[in-house]
Amino acid sequence: MTTDSSFRLATVSDTGALAALHDDAARWMLRHGIDQWKPGGKDADHFRRRIAEGEVWLLEAGGRIAGAYELWWDDLPAWGVRPPVAGYVHRLMTARTHAPAGSGRAMLAHAERRIAAAGRQLARLDCLSRNPRLRTYYEAAGYEVVGEEPAKRAADGSSYGVLLLEKRLSPAAPAPNSLPAGARWEEAR
Repeated sequence: MTTDSSFRLATVSDTGALAALHDDAARWMLRHGIDQWKPGGKDADHFRRRIAEGEVWLLEAGGRIAGAYELWWDDLPAWGVRPPVAGYVHRLMTARTHAPAGSGRAMLAHAERRIAAAGRQLARLDCLSRNPRLRTYYEAAGYEVVGEEPAKRAADGSSYGVLLLEKRLSPAAPAPNSLPAGARWEEAR
């Protein structure tokens, strides 16, 4: 991460940029043989709803959006009804052309601090069962597979399998406004 990196909550004015970031990530996946996201799969309306319903975080570096992720406080489609002990990370995405090295891990760490600051003990996420590269990435970040949802429903009605991964968070996690060395933190809340 660079010294001019910062996090901020997304606003409605960011929805077009978020949709473009998603589409760029989807095109990169397809070019690399990863059949997971489709260009046009998440439009500005999707991100507008996510901003209204929860938290969408942007990572900015050099005055540009370098990445983003969604933080949910429940995830019924993948995890079902669960006690409120976790936060759920979704749509972790980086701008491949200009995101600083380590941006994905920095966003995961930011999400983990937000979750711990909310008094929750687990960070959870899911990834396609057929994406071993992403599974390896999350496991290297300290997440472990704790289950599988073989028939998660997509918006178009189709189903697909996802691995369920979680990471136990330290109860003495750093304050939510701390970042890896050299990064700045800006929050709209």
